[in-house]
Amino acid sequence: MALIELQNVVKVYESQAGTVTAIHGVSTSFEEGEFTAIVGPSGCGKTTLLNAIGGLDRPNQGHIRIDGVNIVDLKDRDLIDFRLQHIGFVFQAYNLIPVLTALENTGFILELQGVSKKERDARAMELLEAVGLADRAHNRPNQLSGGQQQRVAVARALASRPRFVLADEPTANLDSKSTETLLDIMAALNEKEKTTFIFSTHDQRVIDRARRILPLEDGQLKGL
Repeated sequence: MALIELQNVVKVYESQAGTVTAIHGVSTSFEEGEFTAIVGPSGCGKTTLLNAIGGLDRPNQGHIRIDGVNIVDLKDRDLIDFRLQHIGFVFQAYNLIPVLTALENTGFILELQGVSKKERDARAMELLEAVGLADRAHNRPNQLSGGQQQRVAVARALASRPRFVLADEPTANLDSKSTETLLDIMAALNEKEKTTFIFSTHDQRVIDRARRILPLEDGQLKGL
């Protein structure tokens, strides 16, 4: 059974300009251990599709099954719990909490899950070491570069040992060196820990590293 399975997923938005179909009948699946990029120009539906897979945005039609669970049918509270337990997120804007240190940001999801401080600090430090930031554990976001903040975001996404990580344009605000470092770290985690990564991107640097490419155009997957 596939880790993630989408069947005829449709997402429609109503706006003053009329109805916009952001995702149009998408069906595909993802296996455990993938390093996959959903690619296409801005406005093609990449972020909407990623948000649907992650349960951040409910589709108007279709099914999204994760480990056999159709998340479209889950109640809001159950969906939040499911996300916390199964899905890691890396956002373009990092979304770190300004008043928390790198260590505290990394362990924040575990705190929400009720994990003890000793246990979450140990896991957070393990991950900061993995992303090369153990020496910055007690720095706040404003004391870190953009590349370092994004590496903290990756560590945070992995803290609860999610089934997969969704990364929405994770390199958009990074220079070439920071991008290479980030992609090296993600590839190593994918290789060593079999962590599944699904990217939305139009960055050729990410596309070149992906092992599977899913082209999206006007809300539809092409060439499948």
